[in-house]
Amino acid sequence: MSVPVDPRIAELRGRIDALDEQLIAVLAERVGVVREVARHKTDEAAVRAPDRVEQVVAKVRALAEAHGLPPELVEKVYRLLIAELTALELASVERRLADGAGAAG
Repeated sequence: MSVPVDPRIAELRGRIDALDEQLIAVLAERVGVVREVARHKTDEAAVRAPDRVEQVVAKVRALAEAHGLPPELVEKVYRLLIAELTALELASVERRLADGAGAAG
């Protein structure tokens, strides 16, 4: 037996669901751009780019503060996102290099 949900809670959950959809769409767009960037990178150092990572983290922490979000939370989310996308980029670069080596051999 389900418990009745307050109409206001149901409305707010609907807004959260709509925001989640927007977040996923923006995230998918970001991943697409990362994949495009990966096509222009030629080695692991270019993919890992620690200076760029710290630049992005500093930027999103500042944005978080400006929007009233906990910067620590946003940093954690972005560091996870960056780690996962770095792995995606590395795999892409490694595949491309392997394909190139195979074609040359």
